[in-house]
Amino acid sequence: MQISEVSLQGFRNLMEMQIKPSPGINVFYGKNAQGKTNFLESLYLCAMGRSMRTKYDWQMIGFQEEESHIRLLINKNNRKERIDVHLKRDTKKGIARNGVPIKKLGDLFGTLYTVVFSPEDLSLIKDGPAERRRFLDMELCQLSRVYYYDLQQYYRILKQRNNLLREIQKNSSLQDTLFVWDAQLIDYGERVMAARTDFLKRLDKIATEKLNALTGGLDALKIIYKPNCEPGHMEERLKRNLQRDIYLGSTNFGPHKDDILFTIHGKDVKSFGSQGQQRTTALAARLAEIDLIREETGEDPILLLDDVLSELDERRQKYLMESIDGLQAFLTCTGIEDAIKKYISKDNLFYVENGKIVAEDGMEKKRNA
Repeated sequence: MQISEVSLQGFRNLMEMQIKPSPGINVFYGKNAQGKTNFLESLYLCAMGRSMRTKYDWQMIGFQEEESHIRLLINKNNRKERIDVHLKRDTKKGIARNGVPIKKLGDLFGTLYTVVFSPEDLSLIKDGPAERRRFLDMELCQLSRVYYYDLQQYYRILKQRNNLLREIQKNSSLQDTLFVWDAQLIDYGERVMAARTDFLKRLDKIATEKLNALTGGLDALKIIYKPNCEPGHMEERLKRNLQRDIYLGSTNFGPHKDDILFTIHGKDVKSFGSQGQQRTTALAARLAEIDLIREETGEDPILLLDDVLSELDERRQKYLMESIDGLQAFLTCTGIEDAIKKYISKDNLFYVENGKIVAEDGMEKKRNA
């Protein structure tokens, strides 16, 4: 899988452009706040149907623009795919696959697989459970439309149950109708937990191998699924805590409160790991995603690396670049690091300044004219 062409118009601060990236590692360099991350965001939006930075679509439209257009052309299994995204300030975004508008976001998943590396990856380790659930759900949604559907249904039913719990506070007779939502919540909740269990077992195996290679065998990683409610016991927990749920007006047990535990030598990396161990653990998890996507789909994902090399020491830089060699990657940096010089040429080097992206070979031609 490779992106063969990117067309942008009215997206954040980026000028209207058309770029034909290299099949290998494409480097976008320049000073901070010039638009490098915005370019990566446009690719992620086409893959996932949402931004990796904001939940408000209108924030991705240029200040002086009323709408924005993005188009990706993709080579995939000897066939061509096209993704179009249309953002407007006053209406819901439009997404089309091969010219056909999609009605549900789940229909987009699987067209373009991505793995994102960024300095914010530390939040996967250091922040609260919500960040780790988001990581888990976004990766699983990419791999399985069934999981996306089950997750959507779970949260829809959860919302209905919580609404009913608040109504029961005012009218206790409504408690007799709660079983309708409970049965559905348990059904979809068990499906979500089963998928998460399987995914994390596979992620743990691969990430452990990655961290072992990254540290020369010094650190032993373990990724543990911490379900808020043990699979198979959700019905029991809901019944046992019914009065508490009614009192609080919300459901306090289920997959919406799950967590993931990262440990090194049996100790929680979040609480006891050094900054270096936390960063390396996050890197190992991201590298494991690549292998998982390849195993599950037979496709190589597109990699989006946002200023990550500056956060890694020389050894980890070298390991990362060797790990992604042969894949299509879009990497941003302020300067050309020694670690990437052997992987690039003028054909895959782009300079970014004030929202303008110029291919290095084009700059060279202009200088020689």
